[in-house]
Amino acid sequence: MEEKKYVYLFKEGNGDMRDLLGGKGANLAEMTNIGIPVPMGFTVTTEACNKYYEDDEIICDEVVNQIYNKLEQLENETGKQFGGLENPLLVSVRSGARASMPGMMDTILNLGLNDDTVEVMAKKTSNPRFAYDSYRRFIQMFSDVVMGIDKKLFESIMDEKKNEKSVKLDTELNADDLKELVIKFKELYKKEINEDFPIEPKKQLIQSITAVFRSWNNPRAIVYRRLNDIPSSWGTAVNVQEMVFGNKGNTSGTGVGFTRNPATGENKIFAEYLMNAQGEDVVAGIRTPQPISKLKEDMPKIYEEFISIADTLEKHYKDMQDMEFTIEEGKLYFLQTRNGKRTAQAALKVAVDLVEEGMISKEEAVLKVDPKQLDTLLHPNFDNKEIEKSIPIASGLPASPGAACGKIYFTAETAKQAHEGRGEKVVLVRLETSPEDIEGMVAAEGILTVRGGMTSHAAVVARGMGTCCVAGCGEIRVNEEEKTLIANNVIYKEGDYISLDGSTGNVYEGEIKTVEPAISGYFETLMSWADSIRALKIRTNADTPKDTAQGIRFGAEGIGLCRTEHMFFAADRIMAVREMIVAKNEEERKKALNKILPIQRQDFIEIYEELKEKPATIRFLDPPLHEFLPSDEADIKELAEDLDITVADLKSTIQSLHEFNPMMGHRGCRLAVSYPEIAEMQARAVIEAAIDVKRRKGYDIVPEIMIPLVGEVKELKCIKDVVDKVAKEIIEKSDVKLQYLVGTMIEVPRAALTADRIAEEAEFFSFGTNDLTQMTFGFSRDDAGNFLKHYYDKRVYEFDPFQKLDQDGVGKLVEMAAKLGRESRSNLKVGICGEHGGDPSSVEFFHGVGLNYVSCSPFRVPVARLAAAQAQVKNPRK
Repeated sequence: MEEKKYVYLFKEGNGDMRDLLGGKGANLAEMTNIGIPVPMGFTVTTEACNKYYEDDEIICDEVVNQIYNKLEQLENETGKQFGGLENPLLVSVRSGARASMPGMMDTILNLGLNDDTVEVMAKKTSNPRFAYDSYRRFIQMFSDVVMGIDKKLFESIMDEKKNEKSVKLDTELNADDLKELVIKFKELYKKEINEDFPIEPKKQLIQSITAVFRSWNNPRAIVYRRLNDIPSSWGTAVNVQEMVFGNKGNTSGTGVGFTRNPATGENKIFAEYLMNAQGEDVVAGIRTPQPISKLKEDMPKIYEEFISIADTLEKHYKDMQDMEFTIEEGKLYFLQTRNGKRTAQAALKVAVDLVEEGMISKEEAVLKVDPKQLDTLLHPNFDNKEIEKSIPIASGLPASPGAACGKIYFTAETAKQAHEGRGEKVVLVRLETSPEDIEGMVAAEGILTVRGGMTSHAAVVARGMGTCCVAGCGEIRVNEEEKTLIANNVIYKEGDYISLDGSTGNVYEGEIKTVEPAISGYFETLMSWADSIRALKIRTNADTPKDTAQGIRFGAEGIGLCRTEHMFFAADRIMAVREMIVAKNEEERKKALNKILPIQRQDFIEIYEELKEKPATIRFLDPPLHEFLPSDEADIKELAEDLDITVADLKSTIQSLHEFNPMMGHRGCRLAVSYPEIAEMQARAVIEAAIDVKRRKGYDIVPEIMIPLVGEVKELKCIKDVVDKVAKEIIEKSDVKLQYLVGTMIEVPRAALTADRIAEEAEFFSFGTNDLTQMTFGFSRDDAGNFLKHYYDKRVYEFDPFQKLDQDGVGKLVEMAAKLGRESRSNLKVGICGEHGGDPSSVEFFHGVGLNYVSCSPFRVPVARLAAAQAQVKNPRK
């Protein structure tokens, strides 16, 4: 049997092998094949990573032997020897998942150095400072990444040395200083690990590859995967690449570049670099880099070559590229390229520009924008009038656009606690962020860093998340231990409010008013392309005329869910609802319902006027009645007085409505079975409103009345008969021709299983995936948060099934019910109105199973529109 191949030289792969080689490995292979100057190397595959986990986190001998075999081939091609004392080969070890996960996993540079090879490097280059700078970096990275020693311990030793020498920058330390640091770093290693730093390069290599595999499941990577729908089953590849050095002196350097501006999308090269530095210096934001225009002055030939290769890469990949490059003693190398993370504004501009430049089609353009990013464009920005009156307290780099206002917190942990525990809006303030800060960055409205450029970790991750970020704000002083920020000679403490403008880089004191966004320009262009492509209709969930208008403004084609109970809760009608609940008989209930009727009818009139002729699905009363009554003692007494009943009688009513499991109790269609007069009133309000608007405005309205929580066809028929009787009576008296539909919400598993029978009565289905998920899993979404975090930690679940549809379970019920329903009623209209209607991966699933529409909250409508277009491009349907 032929041995399975787990390791590939770059030249053996290509760009189509992303699943096996990871994104970085596939791109390194592709760049090698098209003649880009890439340092040689090899990729250990994602399958090797999965095997590592299958084998109880051990790299098996088969994979180790293949690594050594490719290492030998790399030695032959480079003319260098790993651990050799004449011409040592040093390598980098980097992660490379199928999907880009910037900064979430681990990297080790300068691997292969030890006390012997460092001396060889020093003599061979006549540059002992370079050799020992590389060695101290390697010891620190290996200790941190592979052995888990806190890197701050090493930074503390470094700071002591700089203070002793009265210098500020690492580059101001000489070779002797760095030799001392190497000794102290190794002493620290021995103290922490209780053994000497490993000197055998092959041992260093296998331990480092193991560490990168292990980092696939570190906490920040797991959080990032959950945020970006990346399955743990993908694993990460590992790229082992010949080192080229940007820290060999003043003719060497390193940088990060984008072929277009990642913040604005402007078609202009955007890059930063540092001379005499290694890659992590730029990304970590420890030193503030130079703009690429400066390289044109310093090294014009290198600059021209860089621009030429960047242009080649963008044309080859047909997308904006994010590139890492190193200059080693006047020679340019590209260490990686990938489709660049960008802000939503930039993504839209780049996609539209690439079409207008003739590089891609409109179908390809809609795939260039992550639908979730659009969310950042649909929320308020600062009011220009307020900004004009406000004076910045500091200014940094506009690293990620948008407006953010919140309380200052100085650690990821406290930011997360404030946001999740107390519901506060948070601005995370750091000297510079690191990948460990991911959860605090997710919790934050905005991010402010003292150090770092436009390509620093904070900037790249914030742009990817659509979070406002101001980076490199050297005008402020931050003391993370004392939890203070000093700007313009004013001290701001933890919990004080500041505002960030990620489009200008300005920082303001206090809270600044915001304004609503508008869909125009590149946004409007791309969305018009998406609408011309998609097969799936998009509706909005809306309970008020205001929400309806918002949804229509964002491109909704109707209402997929109008929750009438939200109208019942309003202050001007809650008392009538409560009168209905405490009523002793049907006559009293009808009397109370007659008070609600004109108010609810007017609600529907205003909603229909906003919709014009767009459809609206109106759901009848769904929650249990106890939700409309108070639980606080003082409120009970006040209500009893208002209702002119005794406190004892009211308490008795409340007690009688108490349910052990309200989610599965007396609610939905069960209320109308018990009290058909509720369904009568609601049917009257819907039909009379439609007739009124049709008569006055001439709109051809077809009301869609949805009966919730049906699990048995006879339940539906029972209530449908009530609706039909009321509707027929009103329509006949009005002399207005009006069609209407009666359908149901499929949210009980039994309804999905018997959908063929239910469709004999239902004229449409709408999947309530929130309740369908609860009932299928058997847990309440309100309680699940207490234990789901443990499921994520133990990788029982990879995502929240209330946010992303469980396609294997709940999805099968949806697919089955749609199929069964259409077997009984071929023209059955089928949609979904749960939270999943605004989740891109769920939208793709609903497109695939042939639903007519999805419905979501107004602000997620553009997200759904784009996701539906992407689904059609990937999986066309007529």
